[in-house]
Amino acid sequence: YNLGAHMLWIGDRTRSLKSAHVEYFRGIANPVAVKIGPTAKEEEIASLAKILNPDREPGRLTYITRLGRDKVKHILPGLIEAVRSADTPVAWCCDPMHGNTVTAKNGVKTRRFEDILDELTATFQVHRERESHLAGVHFELTGEDVTECIGGALNLDEMDLSKNYQTYCDPRLNYSQSMELSFLISRFLKR
Repeated sequence: YNLGAHMLWIGDRTRSLKSAHVEYFRGIANPVAVKIGPTAKEEEIASLAKILNPDREPGRLTYITRLGRDKVKHILPGLIEAVRSADTPVAWCCDPMHGNTVTAKNGVKTRRFEDILDELTATFQVHRERESHLAGVHFELTGEDVTECIGGALNLDEMDLSKNYQTYCDPRLNYSQSMELSFLISRFLKR
């Protein structure tokens, strides 16, 4: 077991079948996750599931898709079917943040609330259509009143970014945007 984190995951750029990351994860008993971006190949994702979960243990492996709002409907169905054909259980999670990062006119990284919501909506829809289940979401957020992502109920725009842009890395949803997404997710789950 690796006791250094609550959820160990391999990034989209380091998930190569022959990488040291995959070899390390293969040798530990923790539940593990892998980020899956738009460059993922269906056969690679199926093989990776077999490598990381050879005993087909439910809950052992989570795939965190981060495809971008415009790519979900084209890529996700094939990934779901590839994993299904590998006959290896995978818990599906959606990270609608990383595939939707843009650069504002002032040069800082930001994310549009509407893009995040679009990816999340499309992901729920594709899973429903494929009789699969989205088991979780991954957001970067804070309870603080930051202005790092634009849009949402407060209708923040690029001019608002300079008001309270605090991140040194990735733009986070603020309290209001986080709560809004929580309520929208609850509506998806009721359907």
